[in-house]
Amino acid sequence: MMRPARALLPLFLLPVLLTGCDADKNSGTAADSADLDAAARAWGVAPELVYVTEVSGYTVFQESVGEYDDEFAAAYRSEKGATKFGLFAGHGRLTAESCPKQPLGEVSDKRVTCEHDGDAWYRKAGDSHEYAVPIDAVVVHLIADADKVDRAVLRKAAEAVHRPDDTELAALLPTTDGADT
Repeated sequence: MMRPARALLPLFLLPVLLTGCDADKNSGTAADSADLDAAARAWGVAPELVYVTEVSGYTVFQESVGEYDDEFAAAYRSEKGATKFGLFAGHGRLTAESCPKQPLGEVSDKRVTCEHDGDAWYRKAGDSHEYAVPIDAVVVHLIADADKVDRAVLRKAAEAVHRPDDTELAALLPTTDGADT
């Protein structure tokens, strides 16, 4: 009579195993809201605008993190320092109709082309290109020079956009090296 109970055990464990498999998907849990709120206040941005991304070979340039034009901004540079892309998160919406009407970064005099790609928009204007990822009432832009950072890198960055966990939030904050003492 013990056999049926042993046979059912894997079925009971399946939800636990499946839940555990998904835990690594977003690199942990979101940062503590009080810590995130404090960091956002220090940067002068709304907490809901703080996003990060991950791309192999790129790290956030800590000195770039902060507010730019009412948006959260962070620059990511390659480990060799030769290439970089920017992450900008601001309030807004992006639709098929509004996409070509919104300027791409600082490029306001060039025609913007838009291509829907999964959950994001691939946009190009002049020598710049970006992936724009709409998330609720926020749009996260990942922008770079088209001749320096290829589309595949920006696509990977767009796919990896997420709210920072505690470790990622700490990496955005300035380090204290004891210079104050």
